[in-house]
Amino acid sequence: MAIDPSLSLGSRTGSFPFLSLDLCLSIVLFISLFVFWLTPGGFAWALYKARVHTRQQSKARAAIPGPAGLPIIGLLLAFVNNASTHRILASIANSCNAKALMAFSVGSTRFVITSEPETAKELLNSSAFADRPLNESAYELLFHRSMGFAPFELRRISSTHLFSPKRISGFAESRRKIGNSMVEDINSAMASYGEVEIRRILHFGSLNNVMSTVFGRTYDFNDGTNELEHFVSEGYELLGIFNWGDHFPGARWLDLQGVRRRCRSLVGKVNVFVGNIIDDHISKRSLHDSQEEESTNEDDFVDVLLGMQGNSKLSNSDMIAVLWEMIFRGTDTVAILLEWILARMILHPDIQAKAQAEIDVIVGESGRQVSDSDLSKLPYLRAIVKETLRMHPPGPLLAWARLTIHDTQIGTHFIPAGTTAMVNMWAITHDEKVWPEAHEYKPDRFLGAPESGNFPIMGSDLRLAPFGAGRRVSTVELWLAQLLGRFKWVPCGEVDLSETLKLSLEMKNPLVCKAIPRV
Repeated sequence: MAIDPSLSLGSRTGSFPFLSLDLCLSIVLFISLFVFWLTPGGFAWALYKARVHTRQQSKARAAIPGPAGLPIIGLLLAFVNNASTHRILASIANSCNAKALMAFSVGSTRFVITSEPETAKELLNSSAFADRPLNESAYELLFHRSMGFAPFELRRISSTHLFSPKRISGFAESRRKIGNSMVEDINSAMASYGEVEIRRILHFGSLNNVMSTVFGRTYDFNDGTNELEHFVSEGYELLGIFNWGDHFPGARWLDLQGVRRRCRSLVGKVNVFVGNIIDDHISKRSLHDSQEEESTNEDDFVDVLLGMQGNSKLSNSDMIAVLWEMIFRGTDTVAILLEWILARMILHPDIQAKAQAEIDVIVGESGRQVSDSDLSKLPYLRAIVKETLRMHPPGPLLAWARLTIHDTQIGTHFIPAGTTAMVNMWAITHDEKVWPEAHEYKPDRFLGAPESGNFPIMGSDLRLAPFGAGRRVSTVELWLAQLLGRFKWVPCGEVDLSETLKLSLEMKNPLVCKAIPRV
């Protein structure tokens, strides 16, 4: 009887009886992937551990708990087209008993994330986490340089010259006028339609606030043809996209989602737009110098940057990057936070009425407008802002992601260089152990005890750190006082608090309501 050569021990392929070489290799590969899959933290952590495997190193390292995720892709599905990534990661951390620190993978990217304020403070205050993960869209859109992702010198300039209290207070009158303009737009919408979609008005008001501060002028966005609004909207969309190429290097060159192509197209247009504004400012400064006129306190940020001297002097490319990042960082959060607050005021008319009564006491019978100097006398309004920041943090997950620049230790856990670290601020602000009755909207929790009324919101207390909104809270407070002082906000249909996580945590559906004049 003839014997099938493929089953022969001495076949030329060198295979074992009944097992081909290909099948053996497939089994070995499957087992290897299965072992990788079972590694706490998933595939990217398994790859790291496979590279670093000496006995001395392994004894010194306590494994960070975390899910294995799916083979190769890890927790990719929690990020792709998912509006609730922050909730999913909070749930997984609870199930893994890893609220203090959890490891996970997305493709080849190693992550750690904390859902506890103590660990968050240790992580964010550590010099080991001094860098930021730079994804492709940010790298392209911010001209390969910026304040958030770059050199200490640019960050120093931003805090010393751009966000100083003196400069912020210098634009108080501009903020008040923009608030009045929003009030007029709301009145017009109510007269025309009997209801108002507030998101559009808040977005344009917030954008104009940034434009007046940065470029020294405002824009008319109502006709829908303004190219600047298109630039900003396109930039936000690109920065909020989960780009496969950031986590799967082999797919980066393919640009499957068109992120690189769209970014480079937008950058070319922005470069021309902002470059022209800088040139206009240079011309005006030359004219002033020739006429020996002194600069005023109302100089915008372009003037401030142009006035830098010595080592602080910036090139035009650096100025464009700084100015453009300021627009991205300043426009989104104010409008989104105000929309959440107004939705809450509609759902809680008793809280709205209490805030309006507080405002009425300040403005008196004269009906004068609220100013920045009045805000310190409105503790309940400020408590409303803080409680909304707690319930709906603008940057619940990704706003302050950090990158380890060298190996470090957090608690008993070793974190290697090149690991992306995140704080799940949503999980912290919804933790009953941190905030009693965490799922109830109660502004009064910030009143009473002195430490509650003065609760810091700039990041020093990680129980409430509104990443992306801290420096802009005064603008939110002023505009909220104007909107609550002028209107009673009532529902127009059901108020939907569904959320979606893009670049910030937004209301999934725009708020449509009625604004009834009070005065």
